[in-house]
Amino acid sequence: MAALPLHLLLLPPLLAAVSFWWLNRAASRRRGGGARLPPSPWALPVIGHLHHLAGALPHRAMRDLAARHGPLMLLRLGGLPVVVASSADAAREVMRARDLDFATRPVTRMVRLAIPAGAEGIIFAPYGEGWRQIRKICTVELLSARRVQSFRPVREEEAGRLLRAVASASATPPRTVNLSELLSVYAADSSVRAIIGSRFKDRDTFLGMLERGLKLFAKMSLPDLFPSSRLAMLVSRMPGRMKRHRQEAVAFMDALIREHEESRVSDDDKEDLLDVLLRIQREGDLQVPLTTDNIKSVVGDMFAGGSETAATTLQWIMAELMRSPRVMQKVQDEVRQALAGRATVTEDDLSNLQYMRLVIKEALRLHPPVPLLLPRECRNTCQVLGFDVPVGTIVFVNAWAIARDPNYWERPEEFVPERFESSKVDFKGTDFEYLPFGAGRRMCPGMVFGLVHLELALAGLLYHFDWELPFAMKAADLDMTEEVGVTARRLQDLRLVPVIRVPVPVD
Repeated sequence: MAALPLHLLLLPPLLAAVSFWWLNRAASRRRGGGARLPPSPWALPVIGHLHHLAGALPHRAMRDLAARHGPLMLLRLGGLPVVVASSADAAREVMRARDLDFATRPVTRMVRLAIPAGAEGIIFAPYGEGWRQIRKICTVELLSARRVQSFRPVREEEAGRLLRAVASASATPPRTVNLSELLSVYAADSSVRAIIGSRFKDRDTFLGMLERGLKLFAKMSLPDLFPSSRLAMLVSRMPGRMKRHRQEAVAFMDALIREHEESRVSDDDKEDLLDVLLRIQREGDLQVPLTTDNIKSVVGDMFAGGSETAATTLQWIMAELMRSPRVMQKVQDEVRQALAGRATVTEDDLSNLQYMRLVIKEALRLHPPVPLLLPRECRNTCQVLGFDVPVGTIVFVNAWAIARDPNYWERPEEFVPERFESSKVDFKGTDFEYLPFGAGRRMCPGMVFGLVHLELALAGLLYHFDWELPFAMKAADLDMTEEVGVTARRLQDLRLVPVIRVPVPVD
């Protein structure tokens, strides 16, 4: 094959360079010629930097780009200006020093189709009086330590159901169980009982709807990437899918609330979380009225946050333990010594399991539930790390990249729970090299709610069972591939062989 002439070989990079110069010049004119914008990779006309993300998980692709272009980086995804913070210093400025400037959420065209204005719940609510009110209700009424503790009997009962399900699936001879599936059911039932007081009659319908919704919200659709384009709305299938999801979710929540109101109890000590919201609505002593639509959104946010993140994190913990027999042995020894002679694990036992807590912290470092923290939007033009961030810019904090940065972590890609033994670094939002739950005003309010579900189930799985890989698989062969989505799920279900070590009580 004949070699191409030199001028043809130089044409593509020349065009790319011209396009990059022209786009940056145009952006500079739009935002003010004196602005000192964060650095960017080379861009293409129309699509901007989207090609840099093609074929890779966004948090991984953005980490690799940041390694070349800096801890604060400007991307143009179609027509959307996006800034990515990939260092602890950048995250600290976004979520503490400039927290108020980045305290709101971007509401894209597709989100607006799924969630009407005024009913954004806690996750998508724009910053303002309505959001502050909902946040206060969540922290004081719904997710306070006292309220979370009141659901202890529910958690212990559902953890018992999980262990019985594993035991029954591992009858002699030991058989492979789909642990991912069992953990999803446990997390859903445990969260739902706390929220509405009973299990879903149609739990499988809910889990299917949740999975479809998470995938929809994770996709970068044409209307979102090109918000000013009418053509994008016309050619995209996403608006129709989002409308159908909204109709499905509204019908589901309507039936749920109707059934709940018909069977509501009056004893405040037995209030579930939906009871609390309906009581606050009836009392009406609020600056911004709490609408039924908003209650549905808050309940939906708690369903998704409470069940999805707990199940996902438990799967990653068990997978990492299977890949590290040393850590598995050490944490099981701790659990079994602390609970020796007990028939079951209760929450009273958890305070003594210090190494197990280190295992959880290390798994959250390697596998934060939301690797790109939920996006924020710049409310006022401001500076971050000396760069100008224009108003309206969407901001992502790459918590996954920061938690694997060798500048902060020794052997960052390895699973080493002992790294936290003498470290004061924690996930409460003050240590910006470790942000599995975020920080600042938009930090996850359900952190305690999720962790207690996670700790109880993990302790039970480690106490009652030994665990083996199926089909003579080696630890190094366990697939750890992630799936693209709002949360960093495992791509493949985790299938393990449980061997009963301590019998699980029948009831």
